Amino acid sequence: MLDYVKTILSKVSFDPSLFEKELRKAIGSLLNNEIHELKAWCYRNYSKTHQPILNRCFAV
Repeated sequence: MLDYVKTILSKVSFDPSLFEKELRKAIGSLLNNEIHELKAWCYRNYSKTHQPILNRCFAV
């Protein structure tokens, strides 16, 4: 499931609102350890373009 989420996020990364929507859906459907791995992956790959979105979504 995590690999699928990464694929989706990669494909929608051009649109900030769609990226945030998909990220929120992913966080709601993944297990805690998968969320931690997703968080690290997102910050590694998208912190330059989507930092505010990442901070909002992972600020739980």
